[in-house]
Amino acid sequence: MPPVQVRPEALEAHLAKRLAPLYVIHGDEPLTALEAADAVRAAARRAGCEDREIFVVEQHFRWDAFIAANANLGLFGSRKLVDLRIPSGKPGVEGAAVLARYAENPNPDNITLITLPRLDRATQSSAWFGALAGAGVTVAVPAIERAALPAWIASRLARNGQRAGRQTLAFLAERCEGNLLAARQEIDKLALLLPEGPLDHDAVLDAVADVARYDVFELSEAWLAGDAARMLRIVSMLREAAEPVTLVIWQLSEDLHALATVHESMRQGMALASALRGVRVWGKRQAALERAARRVAPATTERLLHSLAGLDALAKGIGSGDPWDAVASAALTLCGKPGLP
Repeated sequence: MPPVQVRPEALEAHLAKRLAPLYVIHGDEPLTALEAADAVRAAARRAGCEDREIFVVEQHFRWDAFIAANANLGLFGSRKLVDLRIPSGKPGVEGAAVLARYAENPNPDNITLITLPRLDRATQSSAWFGALAGAGVTVAVPAIERAALPAWIASRLARNGQRAGRQTLAFLAERCEGNLLAARQEIDKLALLLPEGPLDHDAVLDAVADVARYDVFELSEAWLAGDAARMLRIVSMLREAAEPVTLVIWQLSEDLHALATVHESMRQGMALASALRGVRVWGKRQAALERAARRVAPATTERLLHSLAGLDALAKGIGSGDPWDAVASAALTLCGKPGLP
């Protein structure tokens, strides 16, 4: 069978047409990966795989058990599903060799499902992963970006016969950002509590819990982008989650030093794109830093750099004041807003 790559949203249609002997699911988003794997398991049951063997690759995993499982049929000679899970994404030297050999001749009587987390470029270029991808069906699961979250929520509501306006979708996205498993639970709850058809915004406000989950990298994107409202929300969530304020101050320091370096490079005549490459930031953070370099005055950056020593002292209990409030005030300045009084 030639290599086949299927998008998560197209997997159900693919499985309805044919069932391959080998599926490899990997990617960023746990909920989407779980649902993709569940779809393969359901299709295997419909195809007569009455037995399932689950293997989780941990330290001292016995690869001969995986080989033996795929060499035999299930109980009473029935087809079976061999469910191999590699939480680390690293099968090790022995496992890599076993997987590469198996990919050369997958057992056509069984269905083998291999699930992996997000894989870096080196792992996706490895011989064992290339062999699996060439022998079966690969499903890459991308992360749901924040901008795409309202559309994702709308599609989920539609499955329940419900629909929401732009304001309600934005509210739900804000409440559930970074936690799609909890988002699904909230959407399922709306199906139980509210009738089909258009959802009343106030009714949704009353029904939905705040289940968003953030980290310092999303906080970095928010204050570099100048999104003060989102920045304050993330600061509040991190504080409630008892994240170390020292980690937040470290991220602010990293961003301010990178921004100052970009400003200095541009002052010396370097183009913005070249200056950004010089500070070695990539992806969404690079885009946010580019906006900050255009928006924030160099003098503001320098003033904030001088305030870092005071923030660090507050975090260590030296001086008066709340370190979280001080961080929020500095971040508001970075966003182009007045700091907290």
